[in-house]
Amino acid sequence: MTPRHTVVHPVTATGTALHSGVPVTMTLSPTASGSGIVFRRTDLNTDIAARYDLVSETRLGTVIGQGSARIGVVEHLMAAAAGAEIDDLLVSLDGPEPPILDGDALSYLALLESAGMREQDQPRTAIKVLKPVTVESRDATASLLPDDTLSYSYELSYPVIGEQYYAFAFSRAGFKAEIAPARTFGFLNELETLNKMDLAKGASLANTLALDDTGVINRERQRFADEFVRHKILDAIGDMALAGAPLIARFEGKKSGHTTNNALLRALFADPANYEYRQS
Repeated sequence: MTPRHTVVHPVTATGTALHSGVPVTMTLSPTASGSGIVFRRTDLNTDIAARYDLVSETRLGTVIGQGSARIGVVEHLMAAAAGAEIDDLLVSLDGPEPPILDGDALSYLALLESAGMREQDQPRTAIKVLKPVTVESRDATASLLPDDTLSYSYELSYPVIGEQYYAFAFSRAGFKAEIAPARTFGFLNELETLNKMDLAKGASLANTLALDDTGVINRERQRFADEFVRHKILDAIGDMALAGAPLIARFEGKKSGHTTNNALLRALFADPANYEYRQS
């Protein structure tokens, strides 16, 4: 029997929010066994559970909401928590998003590791996928398939980037080395339009791999030749963590993103025959 885990002590970081561009202070704190991961907007005095059914928007990031309160771009932090196998965590924010930090999950993972990990008094429960579940949107597909272990694969195709494929069998060490360092990316020709939509105001050459029609502009920030597909897997891990418990399944994505990822979890839980809970 594997116990649930939380952090030992609070840890705080301050940085810029990716989309709103405002400064945000974030504190990651231990919480009671069985609480799950909860985001707290301290400026609005509102708690929002990190759950797939509270996702209110998936445009350029996964947004969770409760009433009029919203928290955007939760996927990088959720991926780090999943990668560290943290089950219970309170994330306190005084703004609309976690700080983007380095645009990866490794910076969040470093915070969690500095906070330490402690065992809780309840066993960890996993979600075993029993039947194939697939969603499609235009040329994008995402699937959860029955398997005995957790793994991810993704097929990417973008102008300039080309086609990339990566497969990842989940482990904590593998996540830290292969997936967590992969930064988010974006195209310079879209930036002005996004800024007019109040998006990507905190994006910079320090936290985002920027592309033009010749390739990566800030190549000195690139950590892997296939960093783009690795970041897509990072996003998928973060989005799947909104299931509320670790999955035992094989995730396969092709040109998919936050919208299809959320639709996939909604399709999984729409039929109780698709899954079962079991102690891990």
